[in-house]
Amino acid sequence: NINNTKESNNILSNPIVKNAVDRMGREEESLFEKYTKMVKDNIDYDVLISRHYLEKSMIDGMVNLIVETIISENDYIIISSTKFPKEAVKSRFSKLDISHIEYVLECMNHNTTNIKNIKKYLLAALYNAPTTIDSYYKARVQHDMPELAN
Repeated sequence: NINNTKESNNILSNPIVKNAVDRMGREEESLFEKYTKMVKDNIDYDVLISRHYLEKSMIDGMVNLIVETIISENDYIIISSTKFPKEAVKSRFSKLDISHIEYVLECMNHNTTNIKNIKKYLLAALYNAPTTIDSYYKARVQHDMPELAN
């Protein structure tokens, strides 16, 4: 019986260790999944994809970039050569909505310059979207309908 007990413990201990490792992997994955779900909820992902189905891969790339940035372990995030505290960037990225993503898509569609580092460009566009969106659309309206300019 003593040998059976030892063998049972050895046999049981291996799955427990394996499960602990699996659990750790799942916890990391679940953090990414948790934030992916949050971001998709914030940006009305299903509505966004239905409106812009041809740009699904670009939208998915933006979602992944937002989530990667939010869960980054760096103390600072560099955007447009400026170091920002991670928490400030995380806060801003956590507040992005469908209008911000559509704005960035529109800017990308109208861009004619050669973008050397698309990841850095998108990171800056997403970070700046909440502060530049209103001015962008006002300028577009004034260009298209100058009679509405003040």
